[in-house]
Amino acid sequence: MHKAVSARPKSYKETDMASIALTADNLENTIENNDIVLIDFWAEWCGPCKTFGPIFEAASEAHADVTFAKCDTEAEQVVAAQFGIQSIPTVAAFREQVLVFAQPGSLPQDALEQLIGQLKALDMDDVRKKIAEAQAQAELQGDD
Repeated sequence: MHKAVSARPKSYKETDMASIALTADNLENTIENNDIVLIDFWAEWCGPCKTFGPIFEAASEAHADVTFAKCDTEAEQVVAAQFGIQSIPTVAAFREQVLVFAQPGSLPQDALEQLIGQLKALDMDDVRKKIAEAQAQAELQGDD
């Protein structure tokens, strides 16, 4: 018995993915329950997004300890607005529920791998200390 095989190549949306679809419904849970979350904000009509998509997916297969999420900015406009997305693709990264990276533009594979390495190496106690210091400084300046 032979399986029917489609001659039509899979579209960007249909490819087998190790990443999850990020939606308004799972956004909070995804960030709260995973140590490292990388988000690819994209849209079907976006040429650079289609170029970056396979790079993002390959990284998701290589790094099982990182949660890779894709957010379709057309379908999830509320999420895109929450992140202030004005250009796509945009990559955002959370480490221990702290947004530590957000940058528009497609990343080459080596740059994405370097980013993942930096995320894994982050000293989050130091990051939280610097955030607290910046917030304290902002409060002092606000009291003028």
